[in-house]
Amino acid sequence: MKRISSIVWICIIFIALYSCSVKKFIPEDEYLYTGADIEIEADTTIKDEPQLKAELENVLRPQPNSKILGGYPGVYFYYKANREKPGFINKFLNKNFGEEPVYISEVDLTNTEDLLLNRLENRGFFYSRVSSDTAINAKAKTGMASFKLRVPEPYTMETYQLDTDTMLVYTEIKRKMDNSLLEKGMRFDLPDLKAERERIDADLKQSGYYNFNPGFLLFEADTNQYDTKRFDLYLKLKKNVPAKSIIPYEISNVNVYANYNIDEDSITRNFKRYKNKNYFQENIFFKPERLDPYILIETGDYYDPEISRNTSRRLGSIGSYKFVNIEYEEIDTLATDSIGLLQANIYLSPLKKRAIRAELQAVTKSNSFTGPHLAVTFANRNLFKGGESLNISANVGYEFQVSSGERLSSLQLGLKNDLIIPRLIFPIEVNNNFFKYDIPRTKISLAGDLLNRSKLFTLGSVSASFGWFWNANKYVSHELTPISLNYVSLTNTSPEFDKILEENPFLRSSFDQEFISGLTYSFIYNGLIDTNKKHAFFFNSNLDVAGNTVSLLGKEAPSGNKEVFGLEYAQYAKIDGDWHYHFRLPNNHVIATRLFAGIGIPYGNSEVLPFSKQYFSGGPYSVRAFRIRSLGPGTYYPQQADANDPASSTVGYFDQSGNIRLEANAEYRFPLITYLNGAFFIDAGNVWNTPKVAKASRTSETDPPRGAFSSNFINELGIGGGAGLRVDIQNFVIRVDLAFPFHDPNLPNGPEWVFDFGRPVLNFGIGYPF
Repeated sequence: MKRISSIVWICIIFIALYSCSVKKFIPEDEYLYTGADIEIEADTTIKDEPQLKAELENVLRPQPNSKILGGYPGVYFYYKANREKPGFINKFLNKNFGEEPVYISEVDLTNTEDLLLNRLENRGFFYSRVSSDTAINAKAKTGMASFKLRVPEPYTMETYQLDTDTMLVYTEIKRKMDNSLLEKGMRFDLPDLKAERERIDADLKQSGYYNFNPGFLLFEADTNQYDTKRFDLYLKLKKNVPAKSIIPYEISNVNVYANYNIDEDSITRNFKRYKNKNYFQENIFFKPERLDPYILIETGDYYDPEISRNTSRRLGSIGSYKFVNIEYEEIDTLATDSIGLLQANIYLSPLKKRAIRAELQAVTKSNSFTGPHLAVTFANRNLFKGGESLNISANVGYEFQVSSGERLSSLQLGLKNDLIIPRLIFPIEVNNNFFKYDIPRTKISLAGDLLNRSKLFTLGSVSASFGWFWNANKYVSHELTPISLNYVSLTNTSPEFDKILEENPFLRSSFDQEFISGLTYSFIYNGLIDTNKKHAFFFNSNLDVAGNTVSLLGKEAPSGNKEVFGLEYAQYAKIDGDWHYHFRLPNNHVIATRLFAGIGIPYGNSEVLPFSKQYFSGGPYSVRAFRIRSLGPGTYYPQQADANDPASSTVGYFDQSGNIRLEANAEYRFPLITYLNGAFFIDAGNVWNTPKVAKASRTSETDPPRGAFSSNFINELGIGGGAGLRVDIQNFVIRVDLAFPFHDPNLPNGPEWVFDFGRPVLNFGIGYPF
């Protein structure tokens, strides 16, 4: 704590020194510009006055220098770097943080007054008046500007009418006038008029008016009918609008180039006619009957840009194409024609059919095992010429731990096969139009894993699943897996590990449930993709239910539990939610927060959750001041490793899990230099057991329940914080975080505030933690 206080005071003193010292660098006849103030005096109450004032403030020029804690660090670094012999440090600080000083002499009051009046007239406040002045603080060598606006009552709309004409385009505009953005009583507002033109243009485009442009529309306001400040608004077409712009266009033909190479000029003439479309490909690269459901553009339909965008998005979601380009070609149309013709050309450039990706990681765990992990993925796209993708992933990891001169090791092998079929495989045929935004994809997975922990055990597992995933809209996606099977086998256990299981019935139960058969569902809302939004949200919820269907086939075993195919199966329900909120500040500064909550309830055949389904806390994507699986459950104090007992270092690793998890995180992210960002963060979280599971986790009847969740859970949180660096190259992020524990719930004497800055935890990760 003393060390932190010293650093804070040093920072405060440093800022105070440079904020005071800026004054001595300001030229004698200049004053540092500190900004401008706007005062509005209105004859009537102004609707949306804060928004109006914010818009007026946006036209103020120039912008003053950045101010931090009363000082101008950017200006200070600029002045220091522009002295004779500035030195390397001053040059570096100026390059990355320096700001050229802005003086009051650079403020053009007359020009700014004109801009303010222009904005007021655009908002309906005609005949406004503005006055301006400057104020100088000679002692501080600063100056500011002030603008006083006298705003009269605005003009408001009485009626909104469309000129009458026999042209078809007028009929189309009138048909959707009920959707107008303009309402009686609204004040004259130029941005609203522009938005109305854009609305009409979008409506006409969806009705086939391919060549129409919002610039062809003209608004006229008539104030002569009223003594008060009211006006009638008229909408009409400008004169001499091109004839081709005011007729709808129909799709006369659809050409699909299913294997288009952008590097080649020639295009094959071989095509197959399928459902009124021409599919051009030298040889069958993509079967037309598989590609056709993704194409919403149909011969005979009117041109619609939304259908074009949806087609492009759906084709891009197949996973076989690198580029999707849709172009429209006009067929010669006479000026007297009442309808135009378009030919739609869809160019599809495929990805490489086969690809291999390798990833090497270094892993460090809380039980002191460390070592390299290698993952290799082979992808075969468009496997059966219907957009199918086969991904085969193999991984191998070797970890070791040196204890009492004896090397303990862990070998992990894994193989996973994912077959993704870009269509819905379902017993009952479902019309593709039911899913308007995206066609569901079917995913079939088969995987096997083997973990061999020297002198302890061998754990093998085989899993299979069948399900679907799809996007409901731009933000929402779903994944439903109705069939999920997992078989686990614990073999080759050593006497040391058998003793651990004998002394810990709870741990034995979590391994005894060899067979898991269930259903999973995941819902995701991702508002973070809107990078321009100031407030952005993300939510992910998962549901996992096991053992219900298979219980219909279960038979009672000698142990009293039910078995199927001679295997004891697990029964549980598990649900969790993950909420993210990002508050985006100017200049790429972000405050990111996260809240996670989850619970799993065993029932029926199970007293505890299977080990693979339990929650754990700690690590680079959790509470970063604690290593993976080193928190909880609750205030449980894990057994300490014995140098002469190789099994002792494993006990805590397996014990520190639970069926309840709560976590909260906050992180302030800011840019440093190109491709490098910094962050300060704080994390809090832990895992617990429900009372029934906590009771079952006792090693003997006399032991207290282990890690039971209670109303005192706030005092049992693991809390830590720290700082980190992120290398961000086109959204590929390599992350390094250094974290320190503040509050440790797993100490021998119970939870304590530790503020242990001598025990940092270094985390490496790919991507942002939340």
